[in-house]
Amino acid sequence: MAHDLVTIGRTGVDIYPLDYGVGLEEVRTFQKFLGGSATNVAVAAARHGRAAALITRTGDDPFGRYVRAEAARLGVDPAHISAITGPGGPPTPVTFCEVFPPDDFPLYFYRYGTAPDLMIEPGELPLDAVRATAVFWATVTGLSAEPSRAAHFAAWQARGRRATTVLDLDYRPMFWADTAQAREQVGRALEHVTVAVGNQEECDVAVGERDPQRAADALLDRGLDLAVVKQGPRGVLAATRDERVEVAPFPVQVVNGLGAGDAFGGALVHGVLAGWELRRVIEFANVAGALVASRLECSTAMPTTAEVEAALTARVRPSGRTA
Repeated sequence: MAHDLVTIGRTGVDIYPLDYGVGLEEVRTFQKFLGGSATNVAVAAARHGRAAALITRTGDDPFGRYVRAEAARLGVDPAHISAITGPGGPPTPVTFCEVFPPDDFPLYFYRYGTAPDLMIEPGELPLDAVRATAVFWATVTGLSAEPSRAAHFAAWQARGRRATTVLDLDYRPMFWADTAQAREQVGRALEHVTVAVGNQEECDVAVGERDPQRAADALLDRGLDLAVVKQGPRGVLAATRDERVEVAPFPVQVVNGLGAGDAFGGALVHGVLAGWELRRVIEFANVAGALVASRLECSTAMPTTAEVEAALTARVRPSGRTA
C-alpha cells in the first residue's frame, strides 16, 4: 500500500536541557527525544493520521536502535530506516540545544565529520515507495554531501516531478562549504520539485530574494506549483500561480521554537492531502507550528488534528489565556 508521505533525510537524537535560560555548561538535567527535520515532518504528519515513512540511515548503535523504535512508536513506518554496519561506520548523531526563550535556541550538532543520514546510497533507495507516495518530502541538508546528494536526485528522477514533491529549504550553514555551493545545489533541486517551503534567509539562498513576494515569484518562475515563505513575526505567505494568502502569527508563550517548522510541514502535508483551500491549509499549519513552539521537544510535541482545530476554533493559547 502506498504511503501518504515519504520523507528522506536527517535523523538523530535531540538532547535537550530541562534547565532554561542557561548555557550548556550550567545545565544539570537533559532529556532525549527523536529528532531531525525529515524525521519530525514524518512524525508530524503521522499525528494527523497520515501514513508516513522515513528514508534514512543511522549508526549501528543504541541511539540508532532508539531512532528506529521511537519512529515506529510515533507512527512512522521504519521499513526504510537502515543502520550502517561494519567497522568505522559513523555513530548516530546527537544534537544539543540551549533554551533562551523567546527567540534564542542555539544548536550544537555532533555529527562526527559525516552522519549516517548523509550516506544514503542511490542504489539502496526504495524507488517504488518514492514513486507511489502521495507526497515526497526532502530537505536541503540532504544535498550537502555525497552520496546523499546523488540519492536525492535519483529519487526525484524516479518520481518525475509529480505532485506533490516538496523541498524544505532547511538551510543549515554548518553543513555547507559556503553559500554559493548551497545555492547551486538548491537551484538544481528546484527543477525537480513542485513545492518549496522556507524562511526568508533560506529563500535568499535558494533564489537570491529575501523579500517574501519577490521570493515567491522567483520560486514559482522555476516551475513550482506552491511557494511558502515564512516571515517570522509577520506570519506566512503562500503563493500559487492563481492565488496568494498571508496568515498572521498565532500567539503563544514560546518555550522552544526549533520544532515549529517541522510541525508546520507535517500539517501542510495533511491539509494538502485533505484537499482544503489554500488559506485553511496555511492557517492550520501555522497553528500547528505555534503549538510546538510552546513546548520543549520536537517529535513528541507534534500536535494532533484535534489539538490544532481546537486552538483554531477557540483562539486560545496553550496556557489557557485567550489570544
